[in-house]
Amino acid sequence: MIRTLFVVLFVALLSYLGLSHVWQQYSQSTLALTESYIEIKTGDSAMKLCRNWQQQDLLTGAQCRWLSIYLRMHPELAKLQQGVYRVPQDQKPNRLLPMLHLFASGKVAQFSFSIKEGETLSQSLKRLAVAQYLKHDLTEDTDMVALAVWPESWGEKPTNAEALFFAETYNYTANSTSTELLKRANQLLLQRVQQAWDSRQPQLPYKTPYELLIMASIIEKESGHEPEKPLVSSVFVNRLALRMRLQTDPTVIYGLGDSFNGDITRADLRNPHPYNTYQHFGLPPGPIAAPSGSSIIAAAQPAQSDWLYFVSKGDGTHQFSRTLAEHNAAVRKYILGK
Repeated sequence: MIRTLFVVLFVALLSYLGLSHVWQQYSQSTLALTESYIEIKTGDSAMKLCRNWQQQDLLTGAQCRWLSIYLRMHPELAKLQQGVYRVPQDQKPNRLLPMLHLFASGKVAQFSFSIKEGETLSQSLKRLAVAQYLKHDLTEDTDMVALAVWPESWGEKPTNAEALFFAETYNYTANSTSTELLKRANQLLLQRVQQAWDSRQPQLPYKTPYELLIMASIIEKESGHEPEKPLVSSVFVNRLALRMRLQTDPTVIYGLGDSFNGDITRADLRNPHPYNTYQHFGLPPGPIAAPSGSSIIAAAQPAQSDWLYFVSKGDGTHQFSRTLAEHNAAVRKYILGK
């Protein structure tokens, strides 16, 4: 009994002294982990990790032996949980034990991807294709419209998936798929638009929630100033009520696609493409960008006004006008500088 107790105490003391010596060695080492993330795979253990680092000359055999002794006293650290873990940049090796505690906890790293407000689907997908630690299961042949859920009450399903994924930041863990993330974004979009549709003002010129979404996308591209969005919405609603063309530049630009060079020309305004609201009455055939939640609300709850025109002041806000004469005067002041 006494001998057994002595052995236990000796091992404990040896473990403490040995590990203290090892940690001191670590702190004096020039070794540093240059990665911000470490992936623990199925079947990985603390000792396997230690041996792998030993093979890379990151740890010594003596250090791994001391770790083996320590793990006998703390078996809960021996088995690590699969996943990708975030570790501080240039983590010093004397932090190995806290790292093992992290790897055994299963508290894997959270990553995020944002669908940006005012961004086209094409722009979002390009960024999504390079999002870190995400399984990129989309291809050029992926039918984005088929990927999105479409309620029958919204009318005929569009042939374009533009704006069917809500502009928001989405968290995910390593090895989640692009499809999974987009399906979450689609579900959130449906919820937000349906909520806005159900609480919309009466007598709005939208036949379906999809038309409300189209209007929201135009508002998003026309104004980034939150307090103005209901006013911008009111201008377009008023123009539709009077059978006036919307005459909004962002729809023209969207319809031009890659041929747009950064400056709208008179020829662009005469282009008969379906999204040209200078040439066609009513709303364009589909959204032109991912709207924010505030733009969706503004489309459903426009301000009460008699404005029919607006022009940028150059500071992010707009000058609103009731008549064409007032609007032309505002254009001369804010655009032409006269």
